[in-house]
Amino acid sequence: MRSADRTARAPQGAASVNLVSARAIAVTGSTGQIGSRVAHLFAARGIAQRLVVRAPSRAPIFDRASVVAVPGGYGDTGGMRAALAGIDTLFLVSASAGPDRVAEHASAIDAARAAGVAHVVYLSFLGASAVATFTYARDHWATEQKLRASGMAFTFLRDSFYHPLLASMAGPDGLIRGPAKDGRLATVCPDDVAEVAAVVTLDPDLHTGVTYDLTGPVALSLDEAADALALISDRPVRYERETVAEAYASRAGYGAPRDVMDAWVSTYTAIAAGELDIVSTEVEAITGHRAQPLEHWLRRHPETYRHLLLG
Repeated sequence: MRSADRTARAPQGAASVNLVSARAIAVTGSTGQIGSRVAHLFAARGIAQRLVVRAPSRAPIFDRASVVAVPGGYGDTGGMRAALAGIDTLFLVSASAGPDRVAEHASAIDAARAAGVAHVVYLSFLGASAVATFTYARDHWATEQKLRASGMAFTFLRDSFYHPLLASMAGPDGLIRGPAKDGRLATVCPDDVAEVAAVVTLDPDLHTGVTYDLTGPVALSLDEAADALALISDRPVRYERETVAEAYASRAGYGAPRDVMDAWVSTYTAIAAGELDIVSTEVEAITGHRAQPLEHWLRRHPETYRHLLLG
């Protein structure tokens, strides 16, 4: 689902990605799940890039990649401004979840603007809204609004939860517990999200002002997700419905802060509310291939459900 504020988009595909970019590109999050994949895609295609990281010792090493350390992270406005000097296009991965994340994002955006960055491709979240049920989606909405007001060109990639989440929801006992009721969600393959990000970041003018929803090809209930896990792992897996109160109680033993507990539980209540029951075709439209289904991901990544085999 493309947002109504889109301006223009030409069909893109993996084969259409140029091996040389006329723009200076920076990638954040290159030690994380999506940023690392984007950096690897650029490196495989011989594209020069600047990796902005907290700890340079953890950054991947590529022939045409320079590494710039900002130990203070996004909250270090001066460090981020220096790291982004001369950059045209920034792929901005969100900071780790926490009470300061929105402020850190604002600082990074201010730094990018001060450094002269022309376009920011921001990795947001599906259904980002000021009143989203999933609490972290509100952080993404606030960040989007900051970018809209920044004067820089922007593109928002609102991805769904990733396929590995469904495997991690199942405990070693084979139970997925949560207050998702009969809601559905279309999780997405991280490789597909990274490929979309790479295509958009390399040619951002075609995607200026556009918000893309990035999902898998089908929405599943947690009952269906449990069936898929059972089929692939060859052990019983089922979904056990909880009330919201039961969900908080069953997770209380982890000793997590309240905001983290709220995020955990609202993952399920957002599904129950239907806010993640979205299936888009944007992955295929931008990359030229169909989004990878959950079952394919699980077959290729048995490490994601290994805890089920040991339970």
